[in-house]
Amino acid sequence: MPQGLQIGPVAAGRALAGELLRQRGFLFPWVPVALGIGIGGYFALPVEPGGGAELVLGGLAATAGAAALRGGALSGPVLWLLAMIAAGGALAAWRAQFVAAPVLEWRYYGPVTGRIVGMDRSASDALRLTLDRVHLADVAPSRTPARVRISLHGDQGATTPVAGLTVMTTAHLSPPAGPVEPGGFDFQRHAWFARLGAVGYTRVPVVALRPPDPGATRVFRARMALSDRVRGVLAGDTGAFAAAVMAGDRSGLSREVTETLRRTNLAHLLAISGLHMGLVAGFVYAALRLAGAAVPYTALRWPVRSVAALVAVAAGAGYLMLSGGSIATERAFVMAAVALVALVFDRRAITFRALAMAALVVLVLRPEALLSPGFQMSFAATTALVAVFGGLRGRARLRSRLLRGVMAVVVSSSVAGLATAPVGAAHFNTMAHYGLAANLLAVPLMGMLVMPAGVVAVVLMPLGLEALALTVMGWGLDVILFIARTVASWPGAVGHVPAPGEWVLPLFAAGGLSLALWQGPLRWLGLVPLLVAGGLWTQVDRPGILIDDRGALVGVLGENGRALSRAKGAGFVAQVWLENDGSGREQAAAAALWPAQGRVRHLTGKRRAEAATCAQGEILVLNHDPPGDPGCEVFSPRRLHGLGAVAITRDATGLHIRSARAVAGRRLWNDAEIRAARLWRAQ
Repeated sequence: MPQGLQIGPVAAGRALAGELLRQRGFLFPWVPVALGIGIGGYFALPVEPGGGAELVLGGLAATAGAAALRGGALSGPVLWLLAMIAAGGALAAWRAQFVAAPVLEWRYYGPVTGRIVGMDRSASDALRLTLDRVHLADVAPSRTPARVRISLHGDQGATTPVAGLTVMTTAHLSPPAGPVEPGGFDFQRHAWFARLGAVGYTRVPVVALRPPDPGATRVFRARMALSDRVRGVLAGDTGAFAAAVMAGDRSGLSREVTETLRRTNLAHLLAISGLHMGLVAGFVYAALRLAGAAVPYTALRWPVRSVAALVAVAAGAGYLMLSGGSIATERAFVMAAVALVALVFDRRAITFRALAMAALVVLVLRPEALLSPGFQMSFAATTALVAVFGGLRGRARLRSRLLRGVMAVVVSSSVAGLATAPVGAAHFNTMAHYGLAANLLAVPLMGMLVMPAGVVAVVLMPLGLEALALTVMGWGLDVILFIARTVASWPGAVGHVPAPGEWVLPLFAAGGLSLALWQGPLRWLGLVPLLVAGGLWTQVDRPGILIDDRGALVGVLGENGRALSRAKGAGFVAQVWLENDGSGREQAAAAALWPAQGRVRHLTGKRRAEAATCAQGEILVLNHDPPGDPGCEVFSPRRLHGLGAVAITRDATGLHIRSARAVAGRRLWNDAEIRAARLWRAQ
């Protein structure tokens, strides 16, 4: 073999080793990235791995980690990478087993008893209760879900749902539904990790059976008590907004307010995240430090800065507990705690190491968080902010404090908005065109007025004087709501984009992380996956025909957009289909496009199904099973039960059918046989 062919790999290995040596001291932030790759790999599997997969992967991680300790400049980092990937897969597999709980396998109608452990609002703006300690009539405890979620419709009588109250009602329950189209959001997976075994609704008034449990729901009751105190002073949307910010309670928020904030990219003000945690901890730290410095005795004898930092950590922990502990809040608290402890030891506060620690804590505790919009948007924004402000550190500074503050708000809002825009558009199919303007007006109010007043209100609550501070807080929130409604009313405030393919977000993440974390000129190679992701998104091809999993709705894509077979009914499915198309059209408008005659027909009702006939080459969709073969391609409940939602494309070679169940694979959360085998072993 010619010598030149042998030099190539050697030279490449030396170059790679040299590049890794230049990254020495900067590789720790890649640890949660590798962990995330392993977690993502587990969730991407088409079939649930066999029992003991977490032990095998854990053994591989330990072996690779041990070898990495003796590895060289090149082999060491590579082995650590493999160890963390295997550890991520092991964590995800273990977590999926750990949260295992029964899932309702049939439709149920009857008495439901349980304890209220959660309250929020559904997409139809109905109050929704999450119950544990569930009892269903004639259902064995071993088959009863650990938790159920019930939407309350109709007149609910005199009973007011409160945290910890044991209630009874008569409800319709069903198993968590699968994706409404192949490759869509998998609610079954989300419900599995929330230990939610059934969802449904009731039109029967909820009846209180036992008073609130003072034990296990203590934190939840404290949150709701705080929310009630806030809404007792501030009424309407303002009070609901304040309760969401202070206690993480969104049950009082109207759909109109939520949608308005989303249309202006201000919905992040509802999520207790880095902004809120930073403001609370920062306000407590600054107030205590100023108070300590104002007293000569403490200023000269006490380590005021360290004491203020540690008290601010405690305040952040309390806020984390009262807020409900969402993913964004956990990330924000870990970063704030690391930053404040760094101040105690005179170290730099905000670094990629702090961000990596926050990501590790979240992923180790809840690996499934990797797939959530909250995790992705929170860490995308924070990574971009740390990278940009780290790059600006030491550059030319403005002398005016006012100008520095204004520029900080402009830069942070712009950077966070750009970093989260692809993630938000991919998950929610919308882009707020005037979001930057809304944030530049609203965020300073949040920082200078709303959150400081909220902290003061909590301090004054034991004295019964919280109304003074909450009134000031309400003024700020009223202005923010005015800004949101004004900006949302501007023409073209919201744009719509189609749902991207499965590789788009991972490519965006790879490119963004390379630009932010890699050291040296090779970081600019991160632009390649970003450009590829953008190109793939622009070329996304939506399915020509969509059929929901019960045969209740059909959508056909035409020149004027997607035509829907019904103007009412299956509203959630219709909304998701149209959003994924990048269409802002309402269901009724899409139904007006449905052709009177076409190759796709949709018939509803048992009698029409019994008399249905069709010609060869047609597609017939029914919401009841026909007695025989109508003579064409038929999709009825019997067939759809094994397929789930269906996407069909037609070309010269014929029909190409893609089912939601085939795409989702056979996993713990969607396959009764696998679930039964694993739960039997666990028992």
